[in-house]
Amino acid sequence: MATSAQHSGVPGVPAAGAPGTMARNLYGPRVRMGNWNEDVYLEEELMKDFLEKRDKGQLLIQRSRRLKENLLRQMQLSISQDGYVHYGDKVMLVNPDHPETEADLFLGGNLSLCVTPDEVKAHLSDELEVPCGLSLAQVTVPIGRNTFIVLSPDREAAGQVLRYGQNFCLGITGGFEDKMLYLSSDHRTLLKSSKRSWLQEVYLTDEVSYLSCWQATFPDPQLRLEYEGFPVPANAKILINHCHTNRGLVAHRGLFLRTYFGKEVEVAAHTYLDSHRVEKPKNHWMLVTGNPREERSIMLDQPKPRAEEPQAPEQAASPGEQ
Repeated sequence: MATSAQHSGVPGVPAAGAPGTMARNLYGPRVRMGNWNEDVYLEEELMKDFLEKRDKGQLLIQRSRRLKENLLRQMQLSISQDGYVHYGDKVMLVNPDHPETEADLFLGGNLSLCVTPDEVKAHLSDELEVPCGLSLAQVTVPIGRNTFIVLSPDREAAGQVLRYGQNFCLGITGGFEDKMLYLSSDHRTLLKSSKRSWLQEVYLTDEVSYLSCWQATFPDPQLRLEYEGFPVPANAKILINHCHTNRGLVAHRGLFLRTYFGKEVEVAAHTYLDSHRVEKPKNHWMLVTGNPREERSIMLDQPKPRAEEPQAPEQAASPGEQ
């Protein structure tokens, strides 16, 4: 018995469910389905919350940008009038360039001690966390993350000359106006040590204690006792030893770290001695001051005086001998 064909009532268009037809969406783009009203209000609330956080500067990208701007803010170093370091001076801690023989791959050049916030926390906050890490980078421009202040532990020696054997603290603001962190260290433990070398860790903290006290030492051990009590010269090689552990600040040029600012190297507290019981160049540091001849410049940028050239033999001979 023949069956009648199903029609939709529209000429040329079969009805839904007719044999040989596929399911199609019969709803237009203006038809609202499901909890459409709740979705509209949710989008409005999310946009309102976003605009409110943006106006208050609480977005994660805004916080990260403020932290980066403060750390990279241009700073002005102190200018030494007498050639010595004073309490209250703003300086850079620089490990001078030297040939590295213990590592095939290393970071060369003059390396400055820099604040290095945690890479994850730096994207979530606009302030420096405590404790805060440190690293060494090829940065010879005074900015917020590498400008330290020489401080006296008793806060009563501001302006006085720093001398060999005297305790001092190294504070840093990181470009902030209401924050001060202090260079500190402590004995290493199983749970607390440097990341790459597993030696004594160096970090920044907001508490002033004996763990944040350091001393400057003359690099030549044969003249070390004679120089005890003499003023510490600026822009000259010295040793910086931790008072509590008697370990020297050291630059590990061959141990790289992945930081918020790129690839840098590790800094720790350990004393390396050669066969003559003399500290190695990785323990040498310079308290670099500003250049009085040029603003925003440091004394490392000052060209070294040209050595006197030896006279030729024919020029040194007297006219009678010629």
